[in-house]
Formats: sequence, C-alpha cells, structure tokens
Amino acid sequence: MDSERGDIEDLSTIADLDEDILLREISSRYLQDKIYTYVGDILIAVNPFKDIDIYGPHYSQMYKNIPQCSRPSHIYAVADAAYQALTGHNGKHPGNQCVIISGESGAGKTESTKLLIKQIVELCKGNTQLEQQILKVSPLLEAFGNAQTNLNDNSSRFGKYIQLKFNDGHLVGGKISEYLLEKSRLVGQGAGEQNFHIFYYLFGSDIHRKYLLSGPRHYKYLNSSKTTDLKSIHEQFETVTSAMDSVGFTDDEQENVFSIIASILHLGNITFTVQEDESVTVTEKTESSLTAARFLEVDSEDLKESLCYTFIQTKREKLRRNYTKEMAEDARDAMSKALYGRLFGWIVNKINCLLVPENQAANLEIGILDIFGFEDFTKDGGHNSFEQFCINLANEQLQYFFNRHVFFLEQEEYKKEEIDWTEIKFVDNKPLLDLFLGKPIGILSILDEENRFPGGTDQSFVNKLTQVMEGNENFIKSQQTNKPVFSINHYAGNVVYTCTNWLEKNRDTLPEDITTLLRSSSNFLIKTIFKAFISRTGSLALQGRYSRNHKVFQQTPIAMDTTANKLTVGTQFKNSLNILMERMTASSPIFIRCFKPNHEKLPERLEPEYLRNQLLYTGMLQTIEIRRRGFAVRPTFSQFIQKYKILSDYQMKETVDNCITILKKSFLSGWCIGKSKVFLKFKHVEKLTQMLDERINSVVHMQRVVRGFVQRERYKKMKEKILAAKLEQDKIEAMQANILLGRYTELPSTSVATISKTDNRSVFEVVELQNAKSDESPDVEFLDDIPAPPTPPNSAKFGPADSKLSLKEWFRKTQIHNVRDNQKDKFQDWFHGIISRRDAEKLLANKLIGCFLIRVSESRFGYTLSFKAENRCRHYIIEQLKNRKFIIIGETKIHRSLHDLVSFYKKNKLSNWQNFLTVSCGQNSGECDYSDLIGSQTYFEIENTPPQVPPRSYTAKNNSSWINNTASHQLPAATRKLN
Repeated sequence: MDSERGDIEDLSTIADLDEDILLREISSRYLQDKIYTYVGDILIAVNPFKDIDIYGPHYSQMYKNIPQCSRPSHIYAVADAAYQALTGHNGKHPGNQCVIISGESGAGKTESTKLLIKQIVELCKGNTQLEQQILKVSPLLEAFGNAQTNLNDNSSRFGKYIQLKFNDGHLVGGKISEYLLEKSRLVGQGAGEQNFHIFYYLFGSDIHRKYLLSGPRHYKYLNSSKTTDLKSIHEQFETVTSAMDSVGFTDDEQENVFSIIASILHLGNITFTVQEDESVTVTEKTESSLTAARFLEVDSEDLKESLCYTFIQTKREKLRRNYTKEMAEDARDAMSKALYGRLFGWIVNKINCLLVPENQAANLEIGILDIFGFEDFTKDGGHNSFEQFCINLANEQLQYFFNRHVFFLEQEEYKKEEIDWTEIKFVDNKPLLDLFLGKPIGILSILDEENRFPGGTDQSFVNKLTQVMEGNENFIKSQQTNKPVFSINHYAGNVVYTCTNWLEKNRDTLPEDITTLLRSSSNFLIKTIFKAFISRTGSLALQGRYSRNHKVFQQTPIAMDTTANKLTVGTQFKNSLNILMERMTASSPIFIRCFKPNHEKLPERLEPEYLRNQLLYTGMLQTIEIRRRGFAVRPTFSQFIQKYKILSDYQMKETVDNCITILKKSFLSGWCIGKSKVFLKFKHVEKLTQMLDERINSVVHMQRVVRGFVQRERYKKMKEKILAAKLEQDKIEAMQANILLGRYTELPSTSVATISKTDNRSVFEVVELQNAKSDESPDVEFLDDIPAPPTPPNSAKFGPADSKLSLKEWFRKTQIHNVRDNQKDKFQDWFHGIISRRDAEKLLANKLIGCFLIRVSESRFGYTLSFKAENRCRHYIIEQLKNRKFIIIGETKIHRSLHDLVSFYKKNKLSNWQNFLTVSCGQNSGECDYSDLIGSQTYFEIENTPPQVPPRSYTAKNNSSWINNTASHQLPAATRKLN
C-alpha cells in the first residue's frame, strides 16, 4: 500500500483517520511536490521553499469554473470557488466571500495571497489597467511592510485585509486595511535580522547617491543587519518603482517617499554629547543632522533643539526641560518611527484612493486576510516583545473564528434543525481571548491602567499582572521575580514574553516640539501626514478624503494625538481586530491553513514532529472529522428551490416536499432535511451544479437553434423585399427614361416614389454600406475596439469620449506637449490624428515590418499604437494613467511619456510579438490627418513665433488654389513641411 500514499486529494474521504495516517499522507504528498491537500472546502498548503512549476497559464486555465473534485488540489481552485460563490454559480446565492490564510511565520501566507489575487484577476477576464494595479499592490506593500527575520526571509511585519470589489462579476476596485506595523523594527533588529526591505532596496540603485547615502553598514538603523548583496536587490528596487508607477504614484510623490526614507537613515546616525551642566547637544562632528534636516526640509537648528530639550508651559511661564542622553536618543527614535509609520499609512491611503470604485453601489467583494503568523523567537535565541504579544493575540482571534465557524456554529445549527448528530469535541480558546482582552482584568486593560500611573514601569506591570492572574491556567508567572517576564499557554504552545519597553511601546508618544517641527516642513508630503490624525484603529486618517462620487471633502481633525486623548496601541489594536471580525463574519469564509515543514527554511526537507505539532494544535483531525460527517452547505428551502427548480419543475412551490423531489430526481444520497434547511455535502453541490450546467447549456442550445432559424427566415423575407424594391426602382428608372423620350403614359406609384425620395441611394447601396461597416468587426487580438478602460483624471469634463468635439478639446488642453518634438519644434513623426484602424492600416500597408504610428483613439480619451507585423497590422491600446504616465494595456512597463514608450519598444519586444518597432510612419505627402486637432492658438504653442509667409512664390491660377496654399500657412511646422 506504500505506492498509494500521497494519492488522496481530499483527506475528509478517509474513513478511519488518526494523527499518524494524517501525517503520513501530508508528508508523502509533500515529498512528491504535492503541496496542496483538501479537507472538504478547506485547503492545506505546505511551504515547499522552492519554485514549483504549477502556477503558469496552463494551470490557470485548468482551474476556471470547474468542480473542485475534478482537478488535483490547488490554490487556484480556492480562487475559483471564491469567485463562483461570489457570482452565485456553485450552489450558493451571490454574496461576499473572505479567504482567511493562517499559519506560522514562514508558512507561505504572503505568497498564497499573491497567487490567490493573481488567479481571481484572471477569472475576471478584465483587460484594464485596474487589474495590473491590484497585482502590483502586493510587491509595493511588501517592500515597505516586510522584513527578513530568523523565521522568514519575507516576513509580513504588519497585517492586511485586501478587499477586491466586484460589480456583475467584474473587478471594479479594491481597498487595503492595514494592522499594527512593527515600527520598533525600524530602530533596532534582533541578531541576524533586517530592517524593512525598502531601506536596502535604496542601495540597489544609483538613487542612494542623490540622498547622500553611502552603504548599509554605515547606518545605525541597519548596522546590526546581515550583509546584503546589493546586486541582488537592484531588480527589487526596479519592481518597487514600477509598482508605484503602475498603481498611480506621481514622480513628485515617489521622490518625497524616498526622501523621507533617506532622512530616517540620516536621523538614526545623529549622536549626542553630554555637556558639563548634564544637558545634551547634537555631536557637531557628524553632519547627519544637517543632512536629515535638508531632506526633511526643516531648519537644522530647529531639528537639533527639538531633539535635545522641550518646553513645559506653566500658568506663569514656559520652562525649558533638558533631555538626558537616553531621552534624546528616544526622541530621535520616536521621530523616525513616527515618520515611517505615517508614511506607510499614507501609502495605504494613496493606494485606496487610486483603487476606489467609480460606483460603490451594490458592490460585492472577496476579502483576503494576510496577517502576521504565530511567532516565538525564543526558539532561535531571541526574545518575544510587545509586537509578538499582539501578533499572537491576532492569531488566537483567528483560531477562535475558525473554531466558531467550523465547529461551534455548524453543530449548533444541527441541534436547532434537529439533525441526527454526534457532537465533535474541539479545543475552545475563548478563555485565552478573555485573558488578553477581558475588562477590567485582561492583560491589555492592565497594561493601559499601568500606563496611566505616573510611576508605572515594566516591572510594576508584570508584578500586577502576576498578582491578578494568579490561578489562571493559561498564565504562567516567571520563576525570576526580579525580571519583567511571563508566559502564556497559547493554542500553539507556551510562549515566554519579555516586557522590556512595553509601557513606552503602548503609549507610542511623540514630543509635541517634534510634531510642530514636522508640520512646518516645506515638504508637502511630510506636512500632510503630520497634519493628519490617527484613527481609533491606529490607521492614518487624512483630512482630505475621497467620497463615493470622487469629490474631495474636508474632515475636521479629531484631537486624538494629544497625550491626554490618544488611544494606546493596545486599544487601537483591539478596535481593529473587532472591525476585522465584523467584516469576516459578514462574509462567507474560506480557510487556507499554511504549514511549515522545517525550521531551517530548506526545500525537500520535512521534520515529522514539527509538522505533527502544527497539525494537532490547529485541530486538523477534528476538522477532517466534521468535514467527513458534516454538511458544509445548508441552504434554506426557498434558496434551494430557487436555485435548482429547473432540474424538476420551474413552476414548483418552495416546500420541503419539492426539495426532496429534486434531490431524489438527482439520484443523490447522504443528504438531510432539517426544519427549515437542506443539509448537503460538497459532493452533492458539485453534482447538482453539474446537472444544472448541463440543463442550462441544453436550454441555451435550443434557444440558439430557434433564434438562428427565426433570423434566417427574417433574412429571407428582407432579401425578398430588397429584390422587390430593386425591381420597382428599375421600373421607375425605366419610366423616367421613357418620360425623357416622350414615351411615358402612366405615373409611378406614390409609395415607390416616396421610398425613393427618402434616400438618394439605392436600396442595395445602403445594404452594401452596412456590409462594409460589418467588415470592420474587431479581430480578437486588436485591443483598440475593446470597451474603453477608465479614462485619465478630469477627462470627463470634456464631454463624452465618443464625441469628436470632446476628443479635440481634450487633446488641445491636455495632450499637445505629449506629442511635441521639442528638439525639432514640431509634432513627432509618428503622431497621427483621429483616424480609424482601417485608415492606419492603409498608411502602413506598404511599409516595413515594425513601422509604426500612434493615433488618437476615436472613442476614448487616449491613444492607440498601430504597427506593421509579419502578415497584418496590429493595434494596442495606450492608456494614460492617473499620474499622467503611459502604458500599453497588457504590458507591465510604465512610461513617463509617449516618447519614452516608443524608445523602449524600439529596444524591447512586446510580450506577444517577437520583433521591435522600427521606423515612424509619417503623413502621406500633401496630407495632414491631425490638422482638425489644432486650435487657433496651437500654432504659437508649438512654434513659439508668429506665423510668417513661407519663402516660396505662388502662381495663383485661380482663387481657390491661392486660398488652399494660404490656408497651409496656419498649420504647424510639421504640416507645412509635407507640402
């Protein structure tokens, strides 16, 4: 039987399962590179720590609109199931979905998130820039929010909930919610760990010289990190800037972002010297303060003063309070953390503004939760601090949500509906959540209380905690009573926490003098993020926000940043978890449980006991049992009849007997009927969906045959009428000829004469014209005729995009500089006006392969690239993004101008064409197809000189010739040179 190990795709089909069989099956599959396994509708994923070739286009096509059991287990199948559930295809009514990805740090949650999003975008069949923007969000956020730890080379140091918005099955927007960025990592990392990726990416490009940066080892905030291969991170930096371009960040915004990143590194190198009066000053021998002030765009002296002392206002006077050296260093680090934290919040806000749907009414969504995994750094010689405490609290909350949804609520429903059921026991971690979140004696409540005491310390907090929690089986006090240490017995095991700087981290305060200084910065971005306030969930709330109709309104800042009113980090995190749970509860959850095969992050290596421990504490044995015995799909009688009545009688009423009738006619067994619901397993739903698809396909086929017959008969009648009309018209023409010859004796019928007067063209001329138009039906590879993508900002003010007047106005006011050749002071040779695809093909007909032109599109505010290929012409949409940059739809490269786009594809191939653009296709001799785009003032904008009479003589043979020649003077130089 060993040969059969690893062949079971769904573990819930195993009748007698124990932990040994479970471990054997998962291990066997892993060693065969079968990293995915089903447990009913739940997916198990084991991190392979290597590239596996199972994510290409072939696999993407395999998992489109299929029953789950028809293909090997795969994360793409989960994406397909979520999308089908959203659209109401797989036996469920359309509704919001959420995919919850959980597991230890390094188990592969972030990669799973990216694969899910990639496949969902593919399922939408969209071809707009929005899909590319959403795909680029993940690498952008990873650069600023992920870091290398001892547990994971790309560890998420924040949590995110990604909401993909849909309308009628089409992706229309997105939103990111971020949770608890680990800002303390910015100013210090553990042995062998690194700061956030973006700090190293800066050194992978020449841009670091612009910000006066030397090498990573010269900076305190990076000094304890591992050596970084600068060559290997050059591509990552290019990926980040490309993602920022694609999502919609302008060049100025990107420059401000990198300026802040560089200023943080310079801030970290500021040192302090203690004076004789025990006050401190910034050490003069370093220029870090001057450089930091330069990139923060604040006064250097003001910066030094804000780091060395503060002022206290009394009733009578303002007193100066000098910092100690330790206090000055804390102020410096607090400033750096505030800068980075608010910058990260602004990036998330910016992404959300750029991805907001045009119309949010009745949008459904698929939410994807990618949150930091369970962590215990003591196993690698480190220690667990306040951040790990919050991270593990979040994982406890997710485990509770899983238990409640999979075990508690499902079994309660069996009891309520009087289904014959034997209860499955599970480990309930609700007492653990009460230990964390309870009031007034939860750990976070006690921490907040200690923060309010003037003399509170980390040690006094632990002492109070030990006293209050005595007797709680999940809280373990330290044997070393003189150290601020305690342990929690988590669902994943015992974790020891070291409470160093917990009170300070929970307060997360920034001296008022520093806040005032940064609000006075000349850098618009810095000023903006420090005038914003922190919401009750800890996220950055900007004063100017986008409403649903995209109008900006102003919010009055809430005074939450003062010491008295500011919520603690623990309270903010509790609020954010509550909102997250509400969002997930309002959706239908889909679970992915990620597992880590070994501690060393090595491929093809599995540590059985380590994997066994993960399978046991996540409750996989109990999960498999409830999925084997239980009923995961539970529609009401009404929902079931509405969905499947076509399988029996479309007029049937919504009764329990009719539900049974449908089930029996479908030859299904193993289902149950409750008091108000039908209880089904996934195999039942897949069978019913298959039968439903077959019935609907049969109906569609019948409709297609009947409609084809009706249309053919209609065509025959139309053809007969046209022939009759032709004969009648020939008769009229004969009569007219006879009249001229004096031989006409009878007037034609008034009806035929009336038809003739309505159109000077013959009936056949009209038909031929219609056929000529139908010949222009788009080739599937021609993107020019695909429904227009979202237009650039403010284009709506010019009117409808299919109006030529609107296109002219748009071009004159916003686009002339994009097609101007500044060196030759004329339009670019490759530029053409509002011409059709057919006109472009005529211009390119006898040209060389790769000859190209860029034309103004006829039905949208944008351009089209047309070029000569081997056997025909190709046409591609060029979209102008919200940041005024350009991209060819379907490509990934963003270009700052049309000139850059042309230059790039002269040296680089398009993704689906194996040649390069070669030469420009100019205007035909004596013609100019963009003259109607030029307004009365355009000449001066392009020429910068008043018009002059050309140095050539005219022989005016007649007035019209002279007028035509004179009219050409009013065109720009690019046009005159054609004559």
